[in-house]
Amino acid sequence: MLLNTVKVYPSKIKLPKKRQLAWKIAEIASDNARLNKESVDMVINRIIDNASVAIASLNRKPVISAREMAKGHSRKSGSTIFGINSKLKFDAEWAAWANGTAVRELDFHDTFLAADYSHPGDNIPPILAVGEKLKKSGLDLLRGIITAYEVQVNLVKGICLHKHKIDHIAHLGPSVAAGIGSMLKLNTETIYQAVQQALHVSISTRQSRKGEISSWKAYAPAHAGKLAIEAVDRAMRGEGAPSPIFEGEDSVIARILGGKNVKYYVPLPKKNEPKKAILETYTKEYSAEYQAQALIDIGKKLNKKISDLRNIKKIDIYTSHHTHYVIGTGANDPQKMDPNASRETLDHSIMYIFAVALEDADWHHVKSYTKSRANKKSTLKIWKSITTHEDKKWTKKYHNPDPKKKSFGAKVVVTLNNGKKIYEQLERADAHPYGARPFQRKDYINKLNIEVSRKYLKKNNKKGIF
Repeated sequence: MLLNTVKVYPSKIKLPKKRQLAWKIAEIASDNARLNKESVDMVINRIIDNASVAIASLNRKPVISAREMAKGHSRKSGSTIFGINSKLKFDAEWAAWANGTAVRELDFHDTFLAADYSHPGDNIPPILAVGEKLKKSGLDLLRGIITAYEVQVNLVKGICLHKHKIDHIAHLGPSVAAGIGSMLKLNTETIYQAVQQALHVSISTRQSRKGEISSWKAYAPAHAGKLAIEAVDRAMRGEGAPSPIFEGEDSVIARILGGKNVKYYVPLPKKNEPKKAILETYTKEYSAEYQAQALIDIGKKLNKKISDLRNIKKIDIYTSHHTHYVIGTGANDPQKMDPNASRETLDHSIMYIFAVALEDADWHHVKSYTKSRANKKSTLKIWKSITTHEDKKWTKKYHNPDPKKKSFGAKVVVTLNNGKKIYEQLERADAHPYGARPFQRKDYINKLNIEVSRKYLKKNNKKGIF
């Protein structure tokens, strides 16, 4: 791996292409490097994972809306959409829009967390849509997805967006463009222009994940993927892009991120080096924000330790900066304590999630978010008793560059009415690659089978078959 220094240059200094981050991204996207076997296996896992969470969300309103919008863009030689007869085809960018929304809606697919946040599985719908339309081979598709993961993961490692209240999809536009370019075997110049265009048009603020979180949270990555497809299309026609998009005097870094005096350090593989960043990512066992995964496991364990939950006086959660300030009480979002808040908001409230997991010793992507569940009196009592705290030790573990030591866990202290304290902590979720029971291929397949079976049984029960 090479660590690339990225900073702003005044217009009077013409920064050569080969020193620009977008060019370096384009170089690794066009290098046709040998595919790593473990990376290939993981791509297959994540394609299965995306299909399972997309199927689970097919009847949810945002997904229906996205699908209905896409249906107005049929194309004889196009791409298929989840939930529509596979004989019908649509424009690739609109298929990416509908499928991307379905994948993202339940917040139930893979994640990577470092200097910033990401759901790298968001790369798959747009790349798959383009590959299907252009009838690319499975090998080409694998190459494109591996490249996209490589780019997004390393941008997330090197450039923090949330500090400047920019949504994490700003890293997704360039990664999708690079992945499509890699799949289509485009030349470096074309990918370079597409990456810059995709970044330029896919920047939005983090208000989409703040306060009363709306359905746009599901649409945002799908929109970035759609925009990236269009950027590649324009670049393939010879159109240029704002340049240099990262380092220019009025660039993304200069005017939206750290400014003219900041330096970012972005790791990228050497040219022709196999790409393995996908192996650093992790999927979700539960449909909730990733930092909630370990806390759901903790809640399930504490349920067995506490004989009567009515005896709980208060609960303190000691965790990382991100967990406390984004989904904890440190966010200062009253909506995170509101039982009538949207599902998207509850998904980003560790207080709500932990209360339900503690009571139910379980988590379900539908039942755990219902209005009746959120308004249960016993849940409200536990929920209101929870306070989160940043613990520098957990923040340090969160940012550990070693994937085997990186931690997204917490320490929970439950104080009972009689003063007794009960402790439980977990470094990382049980399903994490370095957790107690890492997700394997069989787990991905089971995740898919559960949703396929549930949809099939529900459909056929209406017909009186069972």
